[in-house]
Amino acid sequence: MTRFNLVSATIVSCALCVSPAVSQKLTPLSAIKTISNADAKRHMAVSFEATVTYFRSYEKVLFVQDGNAAIFVSTPTTSKLVPGDRVLVRGTIRESFRPFVNGTEVQLLRHGPVPKPIHATFDAMIRAETDCQLVTAHAVIRSADLLTSPTFLRTTSYLEMLVDGEHVDATLDNDNESALKGLLDAEVEITGVVSGQFDNKMQQTGVLFHIQSLDGIKILKHATVDPWSIAITPMDRIITGHRQIDLSQRMRVHGAITYYQPGVALVLQHGDKSVWISTGSSHALRIGDLADAIGFPDVRNGFLTLTRSEARDNSVQAPIAPQLFTWKALASGGNGGRSHIFDLVSIEGQVVTEVRQATQDEYVLQADGRLFSAVLRHPGSISRLPLAPMRQIPVGSRIRVTGICMLEDADPFNGEVPFNILMRSYDDIAIVARPPWLNINHLIFLVGLLILAIFVVGGWAWYIERKMRRQTSGLAYVEQRRSRILEAINASRPLAETLEEITELVSFKLKGAPSWCEIIDGARLGNYPSVISSKLFVVEYPIASLAGQPLGRFFAAICPQLRSQVDTQEALSMAAGLAQLAVETSRLHSDLIHRSEFDLLTDIQNRFSLEKHLENLIDAAHHSAGVFGLIYIDLNEFKQVNDRYGHQVGDIYLQQVAQRMKKQLRPGDTLARLGGDEFAVLVPEARSRTIVEEIALRLERSFEKPFPLDKSIVHPGSASIGVALYPQDATTKDGLLSAADAAMYTAKKAGRRFARTFAS
Repeated sequence: MTRFNLVSATIVSCALCVSPAVSQKLTPLSAIKTISNADAKRHMAVSFEATVTYFRSYEKVLFVQDGNAAIFVSTPTTSKLVPGDRVLVRGTIRESFRPFVNGTEVQLLRHGPVPKPIHATFDAMIRAETDCQLVTAHAVIRSADLLTSPTFLRTTSYLEMLVDGEHVDATLDNDNESALKGLLDAEVEITGVVSGQFDNKMQQTGVLFHIQSLDGIKILKHATVDPWSIAITPMDRIITGHRQIDLSQRMRVHGAITYYQPGVALVLQHGDKSVWISTGSSHALRIGDLADAIGFPDVRNGFLTLTRSEARDNSVQAPIAPQLFTWKALASGGNGGRSHIFDLVSIEGQVVTEVRQATQDEYVLQADGRLFSAVLRHPGSISRLPLAPMRQIPVGSRIRVTGICMLEDADPFNGEVPFNILMRSYDDIAIVARPPWLNINHLIFLVGLLILAIFVVGGWAWYIERKMRRQTSGLAYVEQRRSRILEAINASRPLAETLEEITELVSFKLKGAPSWCEIIDGARLGNYPSVISSKLFVVEYPIASLAGQPLGRFFAAICPQLRSQVDTQEALSMAAGLAQLAVETSRLHSDLIHRSEFDLLTDIQNRFSLEKHLENLIDAAHHSAGVFGLIYIDLNEFKQVNDRYGHQVGDIYLQQVAQRMKKQLRPGDTLARLGGDEFAVLVPEARSRTIVEEIALRLERSFEKPFPLDKSIVHPGSASIGVALYPQDATTKDGLLSAADAAMYTAKKAGRRFARTFAS
């Protein structure tokens, strides 16, 4: 909890609603103070007179007092009230730490004397006996700082003090740092309205003064020594200055055990209240049993806890049934509702990752688009049982986890705060739904399996050939060349280079005989003789494919004498296997690249590819002070084409539209489909807006002729077009896309086919 938000913690949790009609009959404030929280839930209307003791307009914080009765008012007034003003307050009673007034009207009656402050001890203040009253106390200033509220952008002073030897904080409406000089270690008489500090459950964790001005601080005795003149202490001797007298009273609480880690802590819950209890005890306690715990109250990280505790199991089962919550409900931190810190809760989420750490097992989950962790802590050193293996849950599974809600911020007015779920055992994990089988990991696995199968085929051919030719003198060289070819295939080197190396390897195995290959719809590679002598015997071997259609053929021109000395079919078979592996891998790689950059329906570039080209153009134009254009196209009435003719005809329409527009472009211009019926064109060579607009007009005219679609005809089609120019209209990728898109929508709304945008 930040220091400044401690100030806001005096504003009780949910004074928001519009009040019902209020009675004009005045009620004494002393009578209102007797109303309990149970009765305050009825939101009774009240009207009373009282005197202002503290007012902070921008936070709507108002404390009023009448005699010894004082109360907090959440007020909508913008009047400049000061202490001593007599006011008429109208509103409704609301429940909180103590009942307060949700004011609907605060009327200034007159100005009068400020109520006389009463002297208060720390014991009275921590027991809330002086809650909301104007008090005075003797204090020693321990720190004095200026703090800025991130919500209201206002600066105030914040003091930490000792009252009766106990820590008390104060907020002072002062933004002058020089006024704080001389306060450190000074003995003062402090006058202000006193209230509590609270955690997320609106449980009091300390005492807070609200001081209207510097007049509320009277210096009784300045520090005997300037703090900045004291001797420097070695860092490892700082503890020599520590003194703390512990007069805390032992407390006893009762509830059902919802969490227990022997030697560390347990949690007791009773109704909507729960508390974290630190203990070094390792006695056998059973989850769900009623138990008593004794210990000393403390505030750890802003949360109310019980420390140095012992627990006694009553052996009576009264398990707490966890409620199922959303991420937003648990992350609210008490802001606008009840906090669930230390409560036994359940929440569902999708597993993102899981990891075993030295002290705990952690599952990172996603719910409502937000992340949180479910943690199972390992048994401490007192446990002699071996650590059980971590429960493996497939990533993507939807699970329900149950455990103790652990917030990371104690401020009940700080909006959404991070939280974790502290589980008791693996039984607190319930799988709701398994992950879908078809996911990115499995797709990667299938692609890897396909590549592995190709490598296995090539490897098997390589193994057979190696085994059969192991005794030949050239085996070492052949294997070396073979490995280099496989590495080239794996590294996706140019296919022509790889095939050339394969033909060279075949020529080597065939004692230098010419060898070449011909790829279907491709080039002829290798050592193809310009004239094939009638004395040469040409042997060919098909290059098979996994799809069944041959990829091409391998050839070798063999002398009759050599034909009987070498196994030509074996050499060509090896070459065909390597060639198959090279071609299939190259095509697979090319296909993956093509799919990532091109639209599968229209076979033009997609949004990803366009944005990459657009970023490159911006960089180039930025360095060369160049100009280029962006054209945004949206097909008109495309939905009617789908509705009337069907989606198959709609797809054909999109394909024809893309082809027509592509024919209107110059070499170097880029056409891309952004998605649905939206297209864009990058015009890199554009010395002026006129050139870009001429291309836009050509694109517009491409829709004038009818579109023959299967057995239907759409005539004519139309599109709305917007134009933007770099750098006149925008200088960033998102800016150019937005500018062209805005121009397109201007044209669409105006009923025109073409519009342009201008730099603002």
